[in-house]
Amino acid sequence: MLILSRKVNERIMIGDTIEISVVEIRGDQVKLGIAAPRSVSVHRKEVFDSIQAENRAAVQLPTDLSDLSNLFGDIIPDTRDDDALNDDN
Repeated sequence: MLILSRKVNERIMIGDTIEISVVEIRGDQVKLGIAAPRSVSVHRKEVFDSIQAENRAAVQLPTDLSDLSNLFGDIIPDTRDDDALNDDN
C-alpha cells in the first residue's frame, strides 16, 4: 500500500485518467474529490462490498431445477407439436 500525505487542494493521479483531490479536512474526516472516466466505477468500500455480495447472490444456482420451471413455466408456453415429434420422416 502506498501512503501519501496531501494538503487541501493537492491532488494524486492514478494512471493517466484518475485524479483524486483533497477537498476538505475537518477533524478526523477527509473529503475527497475523484475525477475518473465514466468507464471506471467509483464507490465507497462499504457500497462496493454490498454490490459484490448482491452479485454473488444473484448468480447462485437454485438447488432444485424445478425452481426454474416454477419461475418460467407460465412465461414460456409449450410450443412443441407432439405429432411432429413422433414423425418418422
